[in-house]
Amino acid sequence: MTINSNVQRDATPAKAQVAAVCWRKHRGEIQVLLITSRETKRWVVPKGWVMEDVTAAKAAGLEAWQEAGVTGHINEQSMGYFHYDKVMSPTRQVPCSVQVFDLQVERLAERFPERKQRSRKWFSVDDAMQKVCEPSLRAIFANLPATIG
Repeated sequence: MTINSNVQRDATPAKAQVAAVCWRKHRGEIQVLLITSRETKRWVVPKGWVMEDVTAAKAAGLEAWQEAGVTGHINEQSMGYFHYDKVMSPTRQVPCSVQVFDLQVERLAERFPERKQRSRKWFSVDDAMQKVCEPSLRAIFANLPATIG
């Protein structure tokens, strides 16, 4: 994301977030579920802030439910990290470091908390890599087949 001269980027250390790469095998091929962000409508993975008294993996699973209506099996071992600047207001961005977990989707609910704010769609791994903006998230997608075995 390009930062213009009117936007202030916080100089503080990156804020911690968690995310779920939601996936399934469809006709023998791995597919990734992407959702749209609420503000910019970019394709993203479900993500959110770290939660107190909840493991990072469980927090990522909760975000997948709230944002995409996903339930399934989340791997407790992290796939890695990606970094981005979260837009907090039209003039302020905060750097974030996002720990990523893979979540094998078992069910997609029709009713979930953010269903009216987002769209969701399945993509091949290659197509998902083209849809997201963050290069380090693309690398995580590229490693998904090896990660899930």
